Amino acid sequence: MPDLMNRFHSSHFRLFTLVLIAAFLLLCYACARIGSPDGGPYDDTPPRVVHTSPKFGSANEKNVKTITIEFDEMVTIENANEKVVISPPQIEQPEIDANGRRITVKLLDSLKANTTYTIDFADAIVDNNEGNPYGDYAFTFSTGESVDTFQVSGHVLNASDLEPIKGILVGLYKVENITSDSIFYQKPFERISRTDSRGHFVIKGLAYGEYRAFALQDLNRNFIYDQKAEKVAFSKRILTTSSAPDVRTDTIWHDSIHYDSIRYIPYIHYFPDDVVLTAFESSLQDRHLLKSERPVLHKFTLVFTAPSDTLPRLTGLNFNSQDAFVVDVNERKDTLDYWIKDSLIYNLDTLQIQLDFFETDTAGRLSITTDTLRLVSKMSKERMAREAKGRYEEWVKEYRQRVRTERRAAEAKAKEEARNNPAIKEEKEESSSSEDRRRRRRSKEEDEDIVIPPMPEEFLDIRLSNNIQAMNPDQNVDFTFEEPLETVDLSKIRFGTRRDSIFTPANFIFRQVPGRVKTYRLYAEWEADSSYQVEIDTAAFVNIYGKRNESMKRQIRMKRLDSYSTLFVRLGGQPLSETGEPTGNWDDAIVQLLNASDKPVKTIKAQGGKADFYFISPGTYFLRLFRDLNGNGVWDTGDYDLQLQPEPVYYYPDALTLKARWEITQDWNPVSLALPKQKPLKITKQKPDRAKSVRNKNADRLKRKGQ
Repeated sequence: MPDLMNRFHSSHFRLFTLVLIAAFLLLCYACARIGSPDGGPYDDTPPRVVHTSPKFGSANEKNVKTITIEFDEMVTIENANEKVVISPPQIEQPEIDANGRRITVKLLDSLKANTTYTIDFADAIVDNNEGNPYGDYAFTFSTGESVDTFQVSGHVLNASDLEPIKGILVGLYKVENITSDSIFYQKPFERISRTDSRGHFVIKGLAYGEYRAFALQDLNRNFIYDQKAEKVAFSKRILTTSSAPDVRTDTIWHDSIHYDSIRYIPYIHYFPDDVVLTAFESSLQDRHLLKSERPVLHKFTLVFTAPSDTLPRLTGLNFNSQDAFVVDVNERKDTLDYWIKDSLIYNLDTLQIQLDFFETDTAGRLSITTDTLRLVSKMSKERMAREAKGRYEEWVKEYRQRVRTERRAAEAKAKEEARNNPAIKEEKEESSSSEDRRRRRRSKEEDEDIVIPPMPEEFLDIRLSNNIQAMNPDQNVDFTFEEPLETVDLSKIRFGTRRDSIFTPANFIFRQVPGRVKTYRLYAEWEADSSYQVEIDTAAFVNIYGKRNESMKRQIRMKRLDSYSTLFVRLGGQPLSETGEPTGNWDDAIVQLLNASDKPVKTIKAQGGKADFYFISPGTYFLRLFRDLNGNGVWDTGDYDLQLQPEPVYYYPDALTLKARWEITQDWNPVSLALPKQKPLKITKQKPDRAKSVRNKNADRLKRKGQ
């Protein structure tokens, strides 16, 4: 019996020991695996609506002041002022608040009878913890007997470069309510939406009917076009609402590479969904005198808020203004520089001027107005005298230092000659001590021996355009001066080719660039892989203040022909009218070759549906085309007052890679692709925002855990 008990206890002890060892090993393994707890699974489920007041989609809600939307978890609203749109528009902005699981919208405007209201949250609603979006959510109710469900969608693009416009308002009026085009000035939109980062919009809650669409960069939030500075778009296209059953696909992804399945989801497709509005700023903006300034004695500047083709009339009140100025107008024609030619006039401390100019009156029309200016130079005569004195003193200092340096160099040279000549060396040794004393005494007075000459003449500053050391044969050389010229002496300009150090005169034309007072252009028949030389003598150019140019010689070199590429563009299809009908041909087209910054590097007017680009440096390029409807050679904006659309713009949808010695023919039908799909993303500045999606953090968690 004792042996049996001993055996039992011994066996029980061994079993207990094994259990302890196993538990210890399991604990060590678990510690090695866990490291630190991960907090459990993430909440990957988007928030879900559990209750609304009033009921979603309810009718006969005539007295609604507050809308509450409750969710199954805590939520928040991102950028409510930018993303949430209430339609019809509310003149007095509603109060929108997220508190815990509830979103509250307080309407401060009275409701319209028999109207469907939509509160479009877009993707602004997200859960409070993980930021999972609820999705594109729009709450709807009606003050009438039924809820309207039709929709209209499309895009708003910038007219000049097809950039998507983010955050611009898009509004509709029912055609039956449009008695004239002035409704845009007088009555707020009937239904509205706002574009996203792609320029895309959806206007919801529409009744069946016909509409016209407008876009407005509403600066004062009154939903009408009452400021010329507001960007605007309009279309005469009649939009008739309709719908049809359709199917869309939804891919279920297993991970970022593999998908599990594709679901086919039936839905109602609303039309039209292809509205395109091209927004522009009117050239006929309100015109006022923004500022007048006189930065220096001999020049003053007038800046206006809008351009004009008519120059103001200036009458001097304390001087004779007849033929007193040279006027330089900028490219936009809203800034005018007046260079005063007569020193008796510009030396006046104050110029008193009567200014008669076109200004926008209270009725919005341009009319002649009169203003009196008192122009005082920011650079006073005293300050100019001080600066001139400072420049002279600096010149004296530099000149004396240069003379001292030259004298020391001469003395050093003399000493060196003395060391190398025995006779001079012996003579110098005898008188060296006394000479040294005289030199030290004279060094204190050496400035008295220096006669200061007049300051060097200050010549004209000339800036040459382009890289004249590597020019293209289809370019010319521009000479730009700081101030207007009085005379150009062509006899002092020599131009020709240079081969093997031999200069051969060649024909050239040198004349002022139209519309640019201070710029002149040298025209010549340039040839690739050739060198040219232009020599200009002193005083070939003299400005209105008597300042001359310094003589100059410049080498001009053309690049080799085999360093270029050539592009032949062939236009297909037909231009479309505003209503979408084919019309005419591309003879009014101007085609632009663009760089990666969306800037033109070459511009060609199409002829016979062709635009040929020569002498292109290798690189990556893009194409843009606009129809020059008025034949002035530049793109023109629109005008709502005149019901004038901006000139149509198109982009070739792909990049073009051009290499040296390549000749490429590119066919292009500008109307074969819808405008919102044309501009390449590489040169689109307004990139689309990343679409919000449920964050699949649990998949990442399982990967980290090795499951």
